[in-house]
Amino acid sequence: MAVQLSYPGVYVEELPSGVRTITGVPTSITAFVGRALRGPLHKPVTLTSFADFERAFGGLWSESHLGYSVRDFFQQGGGVALVVRVHSPESNDTAAISLGTGQKRLKLNAASPGAWGAKLKVTLDDDVRLNDDGTKDPALFNLTALDTATGFKEVFRNVSIAPAAARRVDIVLAAESQLVRVELPLPTQPQGASPVEATATGGKDGGAIGAADIATGTNFQTDKKGIYALEYADLFNLLVIPPYSGTGELGDRDVDPAVVTAAIAYAQPRRAVVVLDPPQGWATVGQVASSTGASAFTSSKNAAVYFPRVKQPDPLRDGQVMTFAPSGAIAGAIARTDAERGVWKAPAGLDATLSAVTELALPLTDGEIGQLNPLAVNCLRLAPGTGHVVWGARTRNGSDRNASEWKYLPVRRTALFIEESLYRGIQWAVFEPNDEPLWAQLRLNIGAFLNNLFRQGAFQGRTPREAYFVKCDATTTTQNDIDLGVVNILVGFAPLKPAEFVVLRLQQIAGQIPA
Repeated sequence: MAVQLSYPGVYVEELPSGVRTITGVPTSITAFVGRALRGPLHKPVTLTSFADFERAFGGLWSESHLGYSVRDFFQQGGGVALVVRVHSPESNDTAAISLGTGQKRLKLNAASPGAWGAKLKVTLDDDVRLNDDGTKDPALFNLTALDTATGFKEVFRNVSIAPAAARRVDIVLAAESQLVRVELPLPTQPQGASPVEATATGGKDGGAIGAADIATGTNFQTDKKGIYALEYADLFNLLVIPPYSGTGELGDRDVDPAVVTAAIAYAQPRRAVVVLDPPQGWATVGQVASSTGASAFTSSKNAAVYFPRVKQPDPLRDGQVMTFAPSGAIAGAIARTDAERGVWKAPAGLDATLSAVTELALPLTDGEIGQLNPLAVNCLRLAPGTGHVVWGARTRNGSDRNASEWKYLPVRRTALFIEESLYRGIQWAVFEPNDEPLWAQLRLNIGAFLNNLFRQGAFQGRTPREAYFVKCDATTTTQNDIDLGVVNILVGFAPLKPAEFVVLRLQQIAGQIPA
């Protein structure tokens, strides 16, 4: 706004530069959905280490692949994970604790379903703060909850059963406790003699989960349950649903096709990629290459599959080598590559090692990899002197017969990264006057963002002109668009594609030929 000129002299006015920095979004936040021993249901919990998973969800469990996948993710270099716990309910699966009787009865439930709740112990005492006149408020008490299995203890002092109390016990526990919740109604009379102690009863781990517990349940998308609980998360880039279907060992389990379809359909508008495990029916290279194998599997540009499964020591089986799905480890390798080289680097090659993998469920030769690579199946292999590595970087739309522009995973993920970064970075333009000053600002800010990526080596080309372009002017936004309140921005970039086939041509000089 112009300065009011009221007296003779010099006036100083600061003008905005028009520069609004666009920051690149994270590229490797990985969401996991599966069954766990404990933890909140249908709620994404942010983790930065496997120790966080052990505290929140109870650690490894022989009945679920989720813990192993999260472990592998962090083991391979993953940084941030979002974990959604799902559960197949059954009667009395949430442990309960009852203190007192009649009008004094305070009923508590474990904070989440599972057999873990049966190890809870709760103690009430009346060693509370005194009133100004030195008396005790009979509605106040202290509550101590103890998980006897882990030794974790919570103490809540001066909570109350009075309906209008500032520290009403049900509200305090709902906000602060990781162990217990209050079941209404509250008691109307205090417990009396102190202390009062009780242990939990009930608590079950629930049955095996299925598609209806993850994605296809009634009103799951509306109620934000299962994979749709990720609506509560601001951003995720990779989605992993570890195998769960089957009655055999972890390595024999699978993911229902309906869940794969739902996960990909959900990931696409969220600008995320689904990391898929090979179906258990892919036991041999011939089965993968057959018409009912890879060609019948999803062909989404927002999904990638890796074959074969991997073998690792299982801490719950005294270190015996067992077969596991590779998706968690692959997501960790992708996250590590992003951190070291950038999202535009293919997460494959001799740098994309899989530490702690003892062997592969099916060792592959060069010829067998040559059969699967054109089918957009990313292979894992043993590289002498390096270890087990990822040896493929195609999306499921990367089959040679598709001739897709989204053939390569780093190209697709780079595009998603740019889309999400620009989507968030130009929100300020909404409701701005739709004319050349706005268009110039958009060109300036988007161009600065893309130039920074070019300098990091994200695009092909020797100069910015060869690497990218930004158009936002009267040729992209017509008067009719302006009348409709629309501003159109055209952004193009020349992606880096991996050197999938390195051809070495060698020629022998027969001898010195005189001139």
